[in-house]
Amino acid sequence: MAHFNRGNRPLSPHLQVYRPQITSVTSILTRVTGNALIVAVILIVWWFLAAANGPEAFARADWVLTSWFGDLVLTLSLWALWYHTLAGLRHLLWDTGRGLELKTAEALGWAVIGGSAVLTLLTVLVV
Repeated sequence: MAHFNRGNRPLSPHLQVYRPQITSVTSILTRVTGNALIVAVILIVWWFLAAANGPEAFARADWVLTSWFGDLVLTLSLWALWYHTLAGLRHLLWDTGRGLELKTAEALGWAVIGGSAVLTLLTVLVV
């Protein structure tokens, strides 16, 4: 039966009609930020190892991390850290069986995105 009328059926979900929901976007962002934090940790470990290796190595690593590119990477890493933390708290709430209704889950998704942006700005401006 699976072969019957196979050529006329659309793919599911079809890319032209699929609209990403906030819950799917935040789920993907949680995975992306988790992997991005690995890159940030590698940069920070490189900075510490360069400090242990001597003044020339430290000067090179410090120049990279304090350049405009380093500032951008570290600021985005800070956002990823806040985002990943808030998304983790949301998942802890979901693990208790609360907040799983569609409207609540969508509101929590927007709260994680907005909260991470606000906390990143506060951290950059205050610290």
